[in-house]
Amino acid sequence: MTKLTDGDFLLVASDTAYGHVEHLLLAAAGDRDVAIEDVTTSWAQFAVQGPRSRDVLAGLVGADLSAEAMPFRSVRRTTLADKEILLARITYAGELGYEVYVPAGDALAVWDTIVAAGQEHGLALYGLNALASLRMEKGYRDYGHDIDNTDGVYEAGLGFAVALDGGDFRGKAAAVTAKAAPATRRIVSVLLADPEPLLFHAEPVLRDGEFVGYIRAASYGWTIGGAVGLAMVEAPEAVTKAWIDAGEWTVDVAGQLVPARVSLRPFYDPTSARVRQ
Repeated sequence: MTKLTDGDFLLVASDTAYGHVEHLLLAAAGDRDVAIEDVTTSWAQFAVQGPRSRDVLAGLVGADLSAEAMPFRSVRRTTLADKEILLARITYAGELGYEVYVPAGDALAVWDTIVAAGQEHGLALYGLNALASLRMEKGYRDYGHDIDNTDGVYEAGLGFAVALDGGDFRGKAAAVTAKAAPATRRIVSVLLADPEPLLFHAEPVLRDGEFVGYIRAASYGWTIGGAVGLAMVEAPEAVTKAWIDAGEWTVDVAGQLVPARVSLRPFYDPTSARVRQ
């Protein structure tokens, strides 16, 4: 959520979640003196991602983009092509990157400026299939695809986003209880050992020959050299690194059991050093 003016805030939600978020906000607002408006069609968004993204944008925006001045997950109001924009230091590709939010009427001017400036840095356009591959390598979740409202926040591996010491909030009691309980159900990253088979979704995942879950979303990981996906696995005991490492993992790909590696952490840049550079 970003403050635009006094009493005016912009909340950014994903394409699969924004309707759900709007419903929750309306329900929470009740009879309070607040107006909630869906401005999806009023804004455009461009993602400038990759090791050279800072170089592309540095000469275009009226803000210091150094890691010290604009660290990961920070947001700035600034200008680009003489247009007011919101610039977010965030990535869904697992690299250093930025998202540029601009009023829809100014989108073409901003787009043309970014593309022109990017030529000397080797800028290339990418689509959703490329993004699907990159986010799978990094283990990034997508609400509505590989996680939904039936998954607990700790099961989904998103406990880092919950500030239990940050005051009261809806669902806090449930979160406290869930964190204290053994995590017998967890989202894990799965990488096939053989680079040839492909994963799509719904493939059964087995530990020591026993079914423990299924692939919820997948793609081919061109950087890590094999099909990679996210799976929800369940166990009679806590799903920990030790439990994972002690098992022999396979995935049923069209009737063929393919050996696999399984991890609670992403296979690409597990410490997020590239994201935070």
